[in-house]
Amino acid sequence: MQLNPDLAAAWFSRGLSLSQQGRFLEAAASLGRALEIDSSYPYARGACLHAQLQVCDWNNYTDGIREITASVERDNPVDFPFSYVAVSDSPRHQLQCAKAFATLQCGGQSPLWTGARYSHERIRVAYISADFLEHPTSYLMAGVFEKHDKRRFEPIAISLRHDADSPTGRRIKAAFERFIVAGPQPDEELARLIRDLEIDIAVDLMGYTGEHRTDIFNFRPAPIQVNYLGFPGTKGSTAIDYIIADRFLIPEEHRDFYSEQVVYLPECFQANDDRRPVVSAAPTRAQMGLPATGFVWCSFHSSYKLNPPIFDVWARLLRAVRGSVLWLVGGQNRLEDNLRREARARGVEAERLVFARSLPYTQHLARLALADLCLDTLPFNGGTTSSDALWAGVPVVTCPGRSFAARMSGSLLHAIGMSGLVTHSLQEYERLALQLAQTPDRLADARAALARNRNSSPLFDTDRFRRHLEAAYTAMIERHQSGLAPATLAIPRIPPKRAPAAGDDAATVSTCSIPWSST
Repeated sequence: MQLNPDLAAAWFSRGLSLSQQGRFLEAAASLGRALEIDSSYPYARGACLHAQLQVCDWNNYTDGIREITASVERDNPVDFPFSYVAVSDSPRHQLQCAKAFATLQCGGQSPLWTGARYSHERIRVAYISADFLEHPTSYLMAGVFEKHDKRRFEPIAISLRHDADSPTGRRIKAAFERFIVAGPQPDEELARLIRDLEIDIAVDLMGYTGEHRTDIFNFRPAPIQVNYLGFPGTKGSTAIDYIIADRFLIPEEHRDFYSEQVVYLPECFQANDDRRPVVSAAPTRAQMGLPATGFVWCSFHSSYKLNPPIFDVWARLLRAVRGSVLWLVGGQNRLEDNLRREARARGVEAERLVFARSLPYTQHLARLALADLCLDTLPFNGGTTSSDALWAGVPVVTCPGRSFAARMSGSLLHAIGMSGLVTHSLQEYERLALQLAQTPDRLADARAALARNRNSSPLFDTDRFRRHLEAAYTAMIERHQSGLAPATLAIPRIPPKRAPAAGDDAATVSTCSIPWSST
């Protein structure tokens, strides 16, 4: 057998495999070799840039962004939908990217649901995911699963991989009447399982993330199919009927950039678990490798969300606030080395970057309380990352963009009554962050408002969110049962279960405007 070292497909496949193993340096080299052989090899350029972003190698960032965006505009298969979210905040371009990928996934599968009418006493909702374990999606959804109204709904979990008995996995499993571990069955078999269960609403909790199995939905196993939470954008697929959002997340003028019909929840798109551990005592700074004194900026976002424009801002903030440090996710030597080099190139001492190691979720929430201010990323905002910071009492400064992923933190901040932390440009973002760091009273006011609002705002009211989500499911079913096609739905705000009593801080959201000067 003769080997062919100049086969682009082989280098591409090797690169993807290495990326899945977290070996991003080798992955980028393999994907780069594929591009040397064939500069237009499908998805190689986007995958290569994403591998580089994983270790904050920004040497060809500007050229890579420009080339990928130009190819997306020409409808070329240049980047995967998930990695492209970190490249551009254009909802139009994200739709083009997703459509190109969805077209490749759809191979003329015959629909398994062909119009049958079900007559269930309860609405059967299937949640399909590979992430019913220690994963951000489960951290957010656990409480919703537990609080589902079992008189009206029959929630069913279909797990795409086996969990090795993690604490969150056990909690998720206990929340369902039926928890089905489907594992590595072929897509069509999994789709037939959903059809045989006579599922009314199939919720794709993954989209194009991780070990997704999007082809399951191309077989149309359920009459209503929903894109929710796991993937922050449109799937670009005719197989998905609805995407769940809110009016800040997807403004009316952007609706046409989503292949799904938009279901507008009245307060916030994101589920949150009010059973997250409440931090009673944070670890010490010394235990976390932080200096004994000085302002602590933090950004616990995944490394591929970091980029030169946002890091330029962070470096200027570090230079402006003497003795401050920036607390980031670490764990990879090359990632840390690259960020230290980027800091030095911007006039910041390398030791002012502090890298956090991976910790169990409860311990991570505890250490977050040591931070003074969380800095959001753009064009890919924090989702769980931002709500974790807010739960821990740490204000988040964000700058929304145009796409779903670029507006997530803004949605969270509006829902918790902290809209004053939502800026309108990177210049405003930088000025507000600096003023909060340099004006302790303003920062203290923000933290006090956040502490008051955590237990009273819609953001962390799991049962309230659950009722809005169930109202959305009911509206979808009623429309379907009336013989109507999916359409944009606006879910009315459900009144709180109890009216706030006079002086009841636990039932009153304090709006924090965070006044600041533009000079």
